[in-house]
Amino acid sequence: MGIKNEIFIKDRADPFITKGIDGFYYFTASFPMYGKKDSEGYDRIILRRAKTIDSLAVADEKVIWNQKDSSTAFRFIWAPEIHEIGGKWYVLFAASGSENNVWDIDCHIIMCEGKDPYNDPWIDKGKFTACEGDNFSFRGFSLDMTYFECNGKHYVAWAQNGGNSNVYLATINPDKPWETTCPAVLLTKPEYDWEKIRIPVNEGPAVMKHNSKIYLTFSASATGPEYCIGLMYADEKADLTDISNWKKLNTPLLTSDDLDGEYGPGHNSFAKDENGDWIFVYHSRDEKCFRGECGYSDNDSLYDPCRSARIRKVLWGNDGLPILNN
Repeated sequence: MGIKNEIFIKDRADPFITKGIDGFYYFTASFPMYGKKDSEGYDRIILRRAKTIDSLAVADEKVIWNQKDSSTAFRFIWAPEIHEIGGKWYVLFAASGSENNVWDIDCHIIMCEGKDPYNDPWIDKGKFTACEGDNFSFRGFSLDMTYFECNGKHYVAWAQNGGNSNVYLATINPDKPWETTCPAVLLTKPEYDWEKIRIPVNEGPAVMKHNSKIYLTFSASATGPEYCIGLMYADEKADLTDISNWKKLNTPLLTSDDLDGEYGPGHNSFAKDENGDWIFVYHSRDEKCFRGECGYSDNDSLYDPCRSARIRKVLWGNDGLPILNN
């Protein structure tokens, strides 16, 4: 039997938390569809802010951007992440390039025109652009982009269809973070049995820097109870675009078997709490949904709103690796 953990924010998948230089914690996530006939959902970017992580659970949630405001992005809008890059606020997200076409998904970006991402207006910077000579990136079903800085360089990592759903990495210029500055590097693809249950998938990269290491988690397998979290890591000063500098674990960090009453843990992000300790926020489904009693079991999982955000602490093993199944 795993460890019990209560829902942090209900019906919010792909959760992301960050702390801004303004001292506020910010939360965003995918805004769900409530069944296939829902005329809304996956159509907006929501944002909460609070002075503490716990307060995000009850903070006012507002829509900072809607696909109706764009000529380049349509629903399905998935996995938004809010980042400060080069002194400006951006949201990275996936959206369709054509109306109601779930197979035309690629990475997009919006930029806040002011310093207050909760109240100031946002402008659409369009679909991500690949550097010259990269004829692969953002040309067919890319999503789940994250951003991080390491050793003075700036990176984005994302999932893309490269035969299977794989995770790729590239550098960016923080002054123009809507385009890559090097060809995409393949970081991880489904190799092990736990990454290939129902569908071979690696997606949802998330990064934390700790004790001179870069830790990159990713989610694997299909999005049901088999969904789980894997890990790669590298030295902070290494050339992160050289795959030989990364090590990938052959077992997952967190699965449904580690949990009590929740299923399919994945698509996490990392943040430091008020004490400076690492936490991770992730989504999972509850027992009612697992048993088919949620009212959405007849729908494709795409239209199932039952993935909710939960939070756990990151512990550290004697080997220096993060422990998530605690």
